[in-house]
Amino acid sequence: MGRENILKPTIGNESLHQDSNDNGVRILNFATPKNLVVKNTIFPHRNIHKYTWTSPDGKTHNQIHHILIDRRWHSSVLDVQSFRGADYDTDHHLVVTEVRERLAVSTKAAQRFDGEIFNLRKLNELKVRKQYQIETTHKFATLENLTDDEDINRA
Repeated sequence: MGRENILKPTIGNESLHQDSNDNGVRILNFATPKNLVVKNTIFPHRNIHKYTWTSPDGKTHNQIHHILIDRRWHSSVLDVQSFRGADYDTDHHLVVTEVRERLAVSTKAAQRFDGEIFNLRKLNELKVRKQYQIETTHKFATLENLTDDEDINRA
């Protein structure tokens, strides 16, 4: 995969090669209509951290393994590079991706129960704590008296 300007929405300026070969064009033809980004070509690293395959003679290096991600999530990938030290008796190098985890907050969890905010510090007051215990006991007693086909919310 090369650094051609026409391919910029899908690739970056940091590819190991200047021009795309047939396999690079095939990856781009796969990624472009699916709105994918090739993240290996985005991050600036020394060439030894870009190539992912070394020929058996040890003289030819290529970047043949790629990380593709949907454009919507591409900012979650913080870095991509290959590590030559992971030796598994192969001429391929380990490609490692650093990803930021983003969690969505549920709107139900963010809502307050019946519009009330619970102030648990008030339970330190003896009068409030006893009132809470009485109300809780009555609620559970009412629930014990319900039959299986009655509505729980009625209590």
